[in-house]
Amino acid sequence: MEKFITLTSTIVPLPIENVDTDQIIPARFLKATSKDGFGDNLFRDWRYDKNDQPIASFVLNNPTYTGQILVAGKNFGSGSSREHAAWAIAGYGFKVVVSSFFADIFKNNAMNNFVLPVVVTESFLAEIYESLSYDSKMTLTINLEALTITNNTYGKSESFDINPYKKECFVKGLDDIDYLLSKKTQIEAYEKAR
Repeated sequence: MEKFITLTSTIVPLPIENVDTDQIIPARFLKATSKDGFGDNLFRDWRYDKNDQPIASFVLNNPTYTGQILVAGKNFGSGSSREHAAWAIAGYGFKVVVSSFFADIFKNNAMNNFVLPVVVTESFLAEIYESLSYDSKMTLTINLEALTITNNTYGKSESFDINPYKKECFVKGLDDIDYLLSKKTQIEAYEKAR
């Protein structure tokens, strides 16, 4: 896994509230057991019409907006607990999703797939969208070690929180198994001393 310490990126705005996992990745795409290809179907029913033609008005089809940070409305990832939603977001190339609220199961699935969910206040989220009206290529900086998110247009920062274990996994580029293997010597010493 790639280490995540800081990331500065342009954003893809999705100012829609209550986005559920079926909107993120429709149920008809859940038959696969491999993570490959899910990014192609991220927001499939919003991105493409019934003839599989791109819907020009949807943000992922707008060349103005690119980047590794998806900025969503409040209550992102609600609905069913499908991990495929996190697979689709990661597969598309997003490394961070910013919202003022995430469903807990989605939040954990995202972190398990190296997508960082950053919870901000509603006022900070509103300022991000306001910045876009001045600069469609505005950037955010996520500093995971300092636990801050910075709106580089306004120069304003806000703190966010993450489980300390998951923070260590992100910073060191470790999944759960790699983390356990990194503690092998300590685990063996503990077991020997018991």
